[in-house]
Amino acid sequence: MINPIDTAAVIRDGGAVGQYPGQIHEGVGWWLGACFVITAKASRLAVAHDGHPVSTEFADRLCRGAINAEHYACAVRYLGWQPEEELLTELRIREEPGAWLSSETTGDVTTVRIRLYTAQGTLLDNINGLAAIRSLIDQDRVPRPVNSRAKGTIEPWPRAPTAGGRS
Repeated sequence: MINPIDTAAVIRDGGAVGQYPGQIHEGVGWWLGACFVITAKASRLAVAHDGHPVSTEFADRLCRGAINAEHYACAVRYLGWQPEEELLTELRIREEPGAWLSSETTGDVTTVRIRLYTAQGTLLDNINGLAAIRSLIDQDRVPRPVNSRAKGTIEPWPRAPTAGGRS
């Protein structure tokens, strides 16, 4: 495995959390996206972030991992910069799993948090998928695409027009 992490320390609290750089790196986003798709058996996934530049990079990697997960051809709806509450509303309406990414910088240290949710909007835990994801990463069994036809897509989230016809 290139750039291994301490999965027990990082893959926790509903997804992943760690100091960047150091405990966590962008590849963890890719790994989580791919592993989440196969453990959830997801054909659709919604992803949003808090707008922080580090969150944006990790979200991009998570999306790319999700669309490259074995044969699932997952369609990722990329909501971009949205509050976590907006993502949770979308998950409940569309009944699809999702991920919300946030980062906080204090001095030279940035803490990255990736929260993974079931289609019902429940945060992942060791019973509903997090332990399986941790195990896949521990064993260097992060899923890869089986062929180019099995690759999914990243779809930008179309904003609904607001009052007055502007979005």
